[in-house]
Amino acid sequence: MSNLTNAHDNVRTPLKVGIAGLGAIGSSIAQALTAGIDGMTLHAVGVRNAAKAADRLRDLNIVTNIRTGPELANSSDVVVECAPAAAFREIVEPAVEAGRTVLAVSVGALLSHPDLVERARETGARIHVPSGAILGLDVLRAAAVGTIESVTMVTRKPPSGLQGVDFLERQGIDVMALSEPTRVFEGNAADGARHFPANVNVAAAVGLAGIGPQQTTLEVWVDPTIDRNMHTVEVEADAVRFKVSIENVPSLENPRTGRVVAPSVIASLRRLVDPLVVGT
Repeated sequence: MSNLTNAHDNVRTPLKVGIAGLGAIGSSIAQALTAGIDGMTLHAVGVRNAAKAADRLRDLNIVTNIRTGPELANSSDVVVECAPAAAFREIVEPAVEAGRTVLAVSVGALLSHPDLVERARETGARIHVPSGAILGLDVLRAAAVGTIESVTMVTRKPPSGLQGVDFLERQGIDVMALSEPTRVFEGNAADGARHFPANVNVAAAVGLAGIGPQQTTLEVWVDPTIDRNMHTVEVEADAVRFKVSIENVPSLENPRTGRVVAPSVIASLRRLVDPLVVGT
């Protein structure tokens, strides 16, 4: 089991955390665990290229095990998925089968694999979606207890945050050549997550927290006048009406990702063991 307590001395066995992916997010989480999070320990990292991972860990002055996806799931209590979306299933499925706790960063990919949620019900696994680069998920979840009439989200990113997106390139849109704010997508959050798998995970999170990705309206804009990733969510519900906006500083290593994402995952990890949990 992933949360063992000694009945005699009431000391909880530290949770063994495995990190799948060692990019900007995974490296930050590994550093935080190495520095120390009470109740947790860095057990291993799961990567495809062990030699490259070893070099990266050496640069970060981190000593830990290197595992494959299935090995990571079998030996860890908690698996943090922060790899490219294409690797989502090969990371998450073994963890679900093993009944582990999973923190899924590539939440957009989760929409393509809903069977993993159903399988988690059977195995006792739990899939957590950190807030990441968005805010308001707590009150949105509360509103979903009642009736939500509409959820609208607008994402604006500087050109570098949407550079190299296949969906845009197939339409002949060169984001780096745009000189004024341009809407490049309008639809629902499910389609947005499919077209922008590495760019709008926040839309998938908003959809899952509220009335569902298919019913959540999404606009994506390329805006050369800004240097931050900006998200606005507007909700109409029987219990509440609210509009929230956030401006995220892009990661230096990966401008498609907000710098706040890694701290959000670290906060989610702490939430698993903290004696006091604040927020819905």
